[in-house]
Amino acid sequence: MNTPMTRRAALSVALAGAASLGLAACSSGNSITKQANQGDDKNYLAGDGTLAQLAPDKRGKPVVLAGKLLDGTPWSTADHPDTVIVVNVWGSWCAPCISETGELQKAWVKLKPRGVLLIGADTKESAATAAAYLKSAGATYPSLQDDGGAALVALQGKASATPTTLVLDKEHRIAARVSGPTTTATLIGLVDDVLGKG
Repeated sequence: MNTPMTRRAALSVALAGAASLGLAACSSGNSITKQANQGDDKNYLAGDGTLAQLAPDKRGKPVVLAGKLLDGTPWSTADHPDTVIVVNVWGSWCAPCISETGELQKAWVKLKPRGVLLIGADTKESAATAAAYLKSAGATYPSLQDDGGAALVALQGKASATPTTLVLDKEHRIAARVSGPTTTATLIGLVDDVLGKG
């Protein structure tokens, strides 16, 4: 039997399990389980803006992220040693991603002269579609093209909400995460904390 209610219940159980493993952003107001129960078929899990920061001694293994930029140029975290890197998982099909693009661009303008990188990780669309959106939005920071989910795996399961922004420390360990749309001030504050704590 494969009724809509059965699929919805199965999705709720699976997503609740993922949330309990700490792989997704959730709160009582906008939890993944609640989204699954709503059955709104928006095809992505939205974060609620939850912030998480990790002290240097609590950070995991370095993230090894590699792929092709939207223009086809190879890119890898390995090419940027001793550099704080901000990774934003996004898609032009995602309304919260669109709402934060301007905020990310403002942050990029302020962070780039400080030697901090901002890289998008586009998902679920063609490189041409993503590039056209960023151009129309006036965004000048680079973005990786969709790679079938390899980037999400490389991000150690910490980017299950769309959008998600991760701040990698100079060793490329995840030091901070915003699950959901972020703002310029929030992002710069998180980077400042990482730079101040190593």
